[in-house]
Amino acid sequence: MKGLFSALLVPFDEEGNIKEQGLREIVRQNIDVQQVDGLYVNGSSGENFMLTTEQKKAVFKIASEENNGDVKLIAQVGSINLDEAIELGKYATELGYDSLSAVTPFYYKFTFDEIKNYYNAITEATGNNMIIYAIPALTGVSVSMDQFDELFQNEKIIGVKYTDANFFMLERLRKKYPNKLIYSGFDEMLIYGVVSGVDGAIGSTFNINGKRAKQIMELCHAGKVAEAYEVQHVTNDLIEKVLDLGLYQTLKEVLNVKGIDAGICKKPMHSFDSGKKGEVKQLVTDFDL
Repeated sequence: MKGLFSALLVPFDEEGNIKEQGLREIVRQNIDVQQVDGLYVNGSSGENFMLTTEQKKAVFKIASEENNGDVKLIAQVGSINLDEAIELGKYATELGYDSLSAVTPFYYKFTFDEIKNYYNAITEATGNNMIIYAIPALTGVSVSMDQFDELFQNEKIIGVKYTDANFFMLERLRKKYPNKLIYSGFDEMLIYGVVSGVDGAIGSTFNINGKRAKQIMELCHAGKVAEAYEVQHVTNDLIEKVLDLGLYQTLKEVLNVKGIDAGICKKPMHSFDSGKKGEVKQLVTDFDL
């Protein structure tokens, strides 16, 4: 379960339907071209929180079929509807996903006991392993060290997708829990996570820039940190331009330019500004995507 995982993009048509063939193409792009070690399915990058339960199941099924055992699969099932999270967790487990993941429950100001019970309920009902998805900038939920101590008492909670800029806590987690999986969640800070000893990374830009991200990891592991920084600089130049144009819209448009049917984003997200397609074509050329 170590290595680089793409947070899988999901293509939609104008009516918000999943484009099945396009999704299969994106799965293959990640595995065959970007050479990722795994896929993180139905996360933020898959626009998960705007999907119906049946659409989420369809994404799990299509991704699993197309992967066909090639790489590891993590199913993000988190929801503030616990019944839905358990239903999705059971479904993904039946499909053979290697682990579940779940975002911390958000919107309502849940107590820590409520958050802990949520994770325990999912793991108990599904029998599968769990990777906590900690992303306080979007959920408003920060997990303290003492709280991680409690969560990790559940042996089924095998790690965390750590999308947080608090690298002091990351170092403390790594030191205290050498046997738990820790994944870096910020693509633009990948090198700092690798130097801190993470087991892998999960990110949206790996759908188009996975090879470069793997290079950062490999260089760091070989002790060539200065060279890894040079690759991170190039990566962050790309990320800056992608963010300027619109994150998910631009990632999809890069794939569209490359002949992969990545569709558009699901409403209420805007579609890509077609007037900027030339800038995306230039990105593809300039960064050898």
